[in-house]
Amino acid sequence: MTHTVHFPCLHRSLLGGLLALCSLFAAPAWSAEHVVRMLNAGTDGSMVFEPAFVHAQAGDTVRFEPTSTGHFVRSLAVPEGAKPWLSEEDQPFVVTLAHPGLYFYNCPPHLMMGMVGLIQVDEAVNRTAATAVMKSTQGRIYSHGARVDSLLALVK
Repeated sequence: MTHTVHFPCLHRSLLGGLLALCSLFAAPAWSAEHVVRMLNAGTDGSMVFEPAFVHAQAGDTVRFEPTSTGHFVRSLAVPEGAKPWLSEEDQPFVVTLAHPGLYFYNCPPHLMMGMVGLIQVDEAVNRTAATAVMKSTQGRIYSHGARVDSLLALVK
């Protein structure tokens, strides 16, 4: 005669461990990828990032796509602890947003034409510092300078 022995505690422990292990691999699926296109012409006029404003969560990534030629992206203001970035011309570029705050960036060859963008990650903890950089940059923009004010108005 065969007796089956049940170990309900062992099954629950194994199941719990398996779920914990699976959650480690599933965590990256919770982050999002935002795509920003670099365009000669878009819905907001000439020389634009589209979208120009991205609201993201810590851990998300932004992929900059040079849809038109002659563009690259450089950060002008980033939250404390975040590394500034500079991409290569006409190359896709991905940045991971690990720190909450505002990330203000531009396309250096087209700054005078107002090719700027802003990413808000979670809470705008560096709002004062980022606003100062954005306002000082606005003075170097000859056309579409109002884009800076429009971006700041979207910060929550």
